[in-house]
Amino acid sequence: MTSHPLAAPFASPHEAAHRPDNTAVVFNIQRFSLHDGPGIRTVVFLKGCPLACPWCANPESINPGIEQLLDPTTGEVTPAGRTHTLAEVLKECEADRPFFEESGGGVTLSGGEPMMQHVFATELLQELQQRGIHTAMESTGHVAPRVFDRALDHLDYLLIDVKHHDRDAHKRWTGGYNDLPLRNLSRALERGIRTQVRIPVIPGVNDALDDATAFADLLRSLGVERVQLLPFHQFGERKYTLLGRPYRMAGVPALHPEDLVDYRAAMVHAGIEAFF
Repeated sequence: MTSHPLAAPFASPHEAAHRPDNTAVVFNIQRFSLHDGPGIRTVVFLKGCPLACPWCANPESINPGIEQLLDPTTGEVTPAGRTHTLAEVLKECEADRPFFEESGGGVTLSGGEPMMQHVFATELLQELQQRGIHTAMESTGHVAPRVFDRALDHLDYLLIDVKHHDRDAHKRWTGGYNDLPLRNLSRALERGIRTQVRIPVIPGVNDALDDATAFADLLRSLGVERVQLLPFHQFGERKYTLLGRPYRMAGVPALHPEDLVDYRAAMVHAGIEAFF
């Protein structure tokens, strides 16, 4: 597959606006999710991300502040993000408790990177656990170790991305090295947290068969046995238009599981179970 020329420039992490620690900027609360941890889940999407992946499907998640989505055709303006108190989010989650209990589900924190609002996020995880609700988090892993460790204290399930096996390539494409994600992944495994590693497979970034083998070698060295492959898609393209931002992955072909049969086989051959 051909190399894509548009590597991401470094983007300094945004600083969240000053607000009480028991509030957070949330850009979505999604109910009845089946793909963000076990069972039926309510997913709380927190704004803010320290990385700048050009393939991001939720570009409205990157800036921690409240933004406006402007439809250039209709002129309609929609806010991206709203300030919620801890009590408000807990009330939303509690409403879905019957579904959690029936399915073995719970609440998943996502983003962005939920630990960009770590005081709120950690307090929410702690409160959910105290109420007997299963907790999960989707993370870039690009989080200060002490912050990540505090979250692990109240976490039942972790979904963590490893975006590139090569340290410099990870920096070039996302704006940050892979040291923190790998450290935090290792820490979660050491602590016995049930962990799902995910690899977004992006054309021209990490989609070569050599990449599959390198990922497998790296992850196997950390004690990982299975990974989920996330084929690149274009579902987030329109959001860039609404935000008035350039979409640097325009024209890059989407991938599908059938495109990655050999990629998956290379990982399996190298000792890692891979699935979609």
